[in-house]
Amino acid sequence: MSAATMTAPRVKPGADEGRIGLRANLRHIGALVRRNALQIKQDPESMFDALLMPIVFILLFTYVFGGQIAGKGHQDAYVQHLVPGMMAMMGMNIAMAVGTGVNEDFRKGVMDRFRTMPIARSSVLIAKIVVEVGRMLVATAILLAMGFLLGLEIKGSMLEFAAAIVLSTVFGAALMWIFILLGLAMKTPQAVQGVAMLVLMPLQFGSSIFTPTTKMPGWLQDFTDVNPLSQLADAARALIDGHGAVAHPTLVTLAWAVAITAITMPLAVRKFRDKT
Repeated sequence: MSAATMTAPRVKPGADEGRIGLRANLRHIGALVRRNALQIKQDPESMFDALLMPIVFILLFTYVFGGQIAGKGHQDAYVQHLVPGMMAMMGMNIAMAVGTGVNEDFRKGVMDRFRTMPIARSSVLIAKIVVEVGRMLVATAILLAMGFLLGLEIKGSMLEFAAAIVLSTVFGAALMWIFILLGLAMKTPQAVQGVAMLVLMPLQFGSSIFTPTTKMPGWLQDFTDVNPLSQLADAARALIDGHGAVAHPTLVTLAWAVAITAITMPLAVRKFRDKT
């Protein structure tokens, strides 16, 4: 018997989803989180993106762009700019994997198991979010460890540093609902990845993640000003550096996170319910 079957939530046959209480929902979410975590344990290659992507990206951007932007021999100054921005980037890239994972689960028939069970449809998706947030935190920890090795300094307080991590995590979790909705709407994982890249590339490179926006054309600066990744990067940068405007970009980032979740979460749950 597979681990996924052994850890599936047990409920009484014939129970009605509408009568499932909060405690039962939490129990189902916990069981599904354990199932997803066991899948990662059985397939450790699924963690390669979270483990290797932060290392590859920070080395690549630091030594390709760092000398051009901060000056030769001053890559450590660029690291101080880059790492807080890449905390936002980690959330987006991990979120993309959620959409492809949901799509794969449908294609492999995993969701057929849940279709026969009287559990709240939202519990399946929330369990996905919880596990992927864990993967995001692992990726962020590796990114920060590499940043410290390359010269990153925490100039603010530890509380501000923790706030930067929490803010990035909250925004990344909100983005996951967008990609879950994509995973439910598209027919193949390749289609999900293709559409996701069309969204990711302009948002990532049209932001303050990698370079200051002051030398960008005026029309592009206007885009970066409303880009939520720029707001998140600026907030995390100010919190880690211990100076600069914090309140405005933080509030804008949280507003984006709330709006994204409020709009896409119900749509994703409804789409999931229709498909199952």
